Amino acid sequence: MEKLSFRRRFYDKGLKSLLYLCAGLTCALLLFLIGYIFYRGLGNITWELLSSETSYLKDTVGILPNILNTLYIILLAMIIVLPLGVGAAIYLTEYAASRKMVAVIEFASETLTGIPSIIFGLVGMLFFIQLMGLKQGILAGGLTLVIMILPTIIRTTQESLKTVPNSYREGALALGAGKWHMVRTVVLPNAIDGIVTGCILAIGRIVGESAALLFTAGFGLVLNGIWESMQSSSATLTVALYVYASERGEVDVAFAIAAILMVLTLIINLSANLVGKKLKK
Repeated sequence: MEKLSFRRRFYDKGLKSLLYLCAGLTCALLLFLIGYIFYRGLGNITWELLSSETSYLKDTVGILPNILNTLYIILLAMIIVLPLGVGAAIYLTEYAASRKMVAVIEFASETLTGIPSIIFGLVGMLFFIQLMGLKQGILAGGLTLVIMILPTIIRTTQESLKTVPNSYREGALALGAGKWHMVRTVVLPNAIDGIVTGCILAIGRIVGESAALLFTAGFGLVLNGIWESMQSSSATLTVALYVYASERGEVDVAFAIAAILMVLTLIINLSANLVGKKLKK
């Protein structure tokens, strides 16, 4: 009996040690990647790089067009996806009567989240550019990203709506409120933290996306206005990183862009946590 208990304790301690070792290696690898990117990239970030565009005549390298293109595509995608995603989640949670239909839609949205992003890029190129006649640019890229992040908005909003107690709904209906009035004034305000968190996570995916935008947004590094960039080739920061690293061989500029993207990713993740905590309070 004592030997059996000793073996169990030894087995448990061995598994815990292995678990801690794997967790430590994962954290060490993450810190190494972040540290190496910052080490190679932060020293190459200059004001000229951030405030100018690439020009062979002036012999300058700048990523201002790529920063603006990233902001444009975030703005366009979120304007389109928010009403669609939140509206679909409200319908599925509050109005849909058929549970089988809800299950099918939820399964479809979860399946979409597992599709590789390059597949979305190919489909977006075939549908939005070749079939609909759009040109490579922010519009085609933004519409492709809408399809990609729509399941994220729907699922996070659904889960937030489900956390609202049914007693809130019953109380509002008992006081004479209509269905939509109850949803708008009682359910949505109590679920706003999850909706905002889902939006921030969706923005993080937009910022880090490159494969889908290679076929839809294009490789253009020219500074354009917001309306011109809709129908002209416009590279975001991630696409620019790919262009400078693989096509032009300017590794220092690529590491600088990677450091900027890393900072943006950390800010977005911290914002999601802070917003979620403040809204819960």
